[in-house]
Amino acid sequence: MKAELTPNIASAEFKADPFPFYARLRAEEPVSRVRLPEGQEAWLITRYDDVAMALKDERFAKDQLRVLSKEQLAKQRWVPKMFQPLARNMLDVDPPDHTRLRALVQQAFAPRRVEAMRPRMEALATELLDAAIARRRFDLVADYALPIPTTIISDMLGVPEGERHKFHGWSKKVLAVTSSAPSAWKMMTTIPVLWNFMRYIRRLIKLRRDDPRDDLVSALVAAHAAEQKLSDDELLSMIFLLIIAGHETTVNLIASGTLALLQHPDQLEKLRANPDLIKPAIEELLRYTSPVETGTERFASEPVEVAGVTIPQGALVMAVIASANRDERQFSNADTLDITREPNRHLAFGLGIHFCLGASLARLEGQIAINTLLTRAKNLRLAVPPEAIRWRQGLVLRGMESLPVEVGG
Repeated sequence: MKAELTPNIASAEFKADPFPFYARLRAEEPVSRVRLPEGQEAWLITRYDDVAMALKDERFAKDQLRVLSKEQLAKQRWVPKMFQPLARNMLDVDPPDHTRLRALVQQAFAPRRVEAMRPRMEALATELLDAAIARRRFDLVADYALPIPTTIISDMLGVPEGERHKFHGWSKKVLAVTSSAPSAWKMMTTIPVLWNFMRYIRRLIKLRRDDPRDDLVSALVAAHAAEQKLSDDELLSMIFLLIIAGHETTVNLIASGTLALLQHPDQLEKLRANPDLIKPAIEELLRYTSPVETGTERFASEPVEVAGVTIPQGALVMAVIASANRDERQFSNADTLDITREPNRHLAFGLGIHFCLGASLARLEGQIAINTLLTRAKNLRLAVPPEAIRWRQGLVLRGMESLPVEVGG
């Protein structure tokens, strides 16, 4: 695709409605070479079958150190040496390292353990919503969608209650830069944020080393001490990843899912009348809104042919989940919101070995948050015109800065 025809796919304006652009790519250029906002070249894969393949195919590697030459590495995003340990997280490595790291935390996110958190989530949603409804007008993101997953992942990790407000601000700034192929200058301006974030994690590690609790950070610290599980850098990057991934995508699911229902009142009333539809409704909202717009970075370890196009070795590849989830070849009436849609084999949580570790957690948080909202918030409506809603910048995630709503009246 010619650079002048490529929109800024990391911009807030694009995030408001990226789907027509992806539909054009699926129809005309399903594997498209584009230039990202900061100048880096990437290949977008947009059709469902091809995206599913790319998410699973081991030829699309996560670990750039393993597959790129020195010359190719020199062209990648510059990261100050002090922050390079953060890049060795579970999302950015391949087996066997990925297998080892995932095994350390996957039991904490098992469906049985997640279900045990239901009473805590329900009480939290009710408490937050009662406070918000009392004001009649509130920001659904800041006052409801954000505190639920932030509180739950904090509980799981063992983050002290008085410190929980800090890390969303940090992760928001980090994601705005690290998910938009930044220039060296933008990376430099993020150094204080990353430094404070890393210092906080190190303090948390020390706190749990001195005073172990029944929480995930304590378990990871113990694994580090056992010498066979985690290096210093891996311990730091694992906690960094869990803090960010543990709440960012679910915030988008709850807020964007609510917006989609408000814009489709027939579906909202159907769910309000039959709350038992919440499970298929959440699956459809995941498909329709795609809180994770693209898969995280992958690199072609060898030339790979996709849809008749050869992606060269070393190329940066982005599997566009938001496009796959609206592919007419996979979903009938793909641009229609249907909370009873079956089957619904969306790719919102990815596929393969990097399938979202927290899928069960995100699903339950979304189900409880949205059902509680529809049950308790009568006459819920937007407080601003749809075009006034502010969307967040970035490549990987799709979500709103805020969502002003009103109740009652």
